[in-house]
Amino acid sequence: MLETSKETGRALSPAKGPNKFMKFLNSRSVAPYVFISPFIISFLVLSFYPTIRAIIMSFQSILPGQIEFIGMSNYSRISNPTFYKALSNTTIYVILTVVILVVVPIILSVLLDSKFVKFKTIFRASLFVPALASTIVAGMVFRLMFGETDTAAANQILNWLGLQSVEWRYNAWSGMFLMVLLACWKWMGVNILYFLAALQNVPKELYEAAEIDGATMFKKFLFVTLPFLKPVTIFVVTISIINGFRMFEESFVFWEAGSPGNIGLTVVGYIYQQGIQQNDMGFGAAIGVVLMLIIFVVSFIQLILTGAFKKGDE
Repeated sequence: MLETSKETGRALSPAKGPNKFMKFLNSRSVAPYVFISPFIISFLVLSFYPTIRAIIMSFQSILPGQIEFIGMSNYSRISNPTFYKALSNTTIYVILTVVILVVVPIILSVLLDSKFVKFKTIFRASLFVPALASTIVAGMVFRLMFGETDTAAANQILNWLGLQSVEWRYNAWSGMFLMVLLACWKWMGVNILYFLAALQNVPKELYEAAEIDGATMFKKFLFVTLPFLKPVTIFVVTISIINGFRMFEESFVFWEAGSPGNIGLTVVGYIYQQGIQQNDMGFGAAIGVVLMLIIFVVSFIQLILTGAFKKGDE
């Protein structure tokens, strides 16, 4: 029966609309999508749409007040010495950072997790501090430390060792050294924390069994520790490859006006140079699409080689 209002005497209809809507949102078939909707919306707005828009722009000539489709012309322009120089610099940077940011953190995490190290909590907290610093701010500090004058900190150390001063930002090898050093300083602690967390899942019984069998520390590390670190190692390698190819700040902070002979030019820096500085957005978008394909192919090959797609423990 319908309830009546005491003031008007009219029948009150039940509020079916809001109740039905709330039941619909709380249903098992809809509730999961409601919870993940913020991620879906942010992905569509911040990732999917810009990607589709960049692909469309790569086939266009974009000038102030004039946009026209020009087919594959932008892609045909990519094959030039400057792009290959940027790609080679980026590739060398990726190789060096991946090797250093995987091998060294594994070794340091094992040492920090050993029973010989005290104050482990303090070490773990301090390792994350560089990741909190801005790359631009840290880069300016590095730029002062590795200045070209004899009074710079790095050159003072070299002179104290009896070596000559180095013009750090004007040589190919030293320029690459600066970019790799800045990246490793910033992300080394984060990767160590990844491996430290993975080491907590290694069963202690396996180490005890290995000791009973007479295994040395190196063999325990090789046959017990490393297999359990494989999933985290694959993750760290993957994100290091992606971050390496998309690197921009480490180069820009040292050569904001352009490096001599393009010794510090990266692919993303080339996109910035052509798309923003030269106002050639179509060509910049084409370079970005090519970079996206390179990252996808390299990451996919890396995942295949490391066995990330194998089922179970095979």
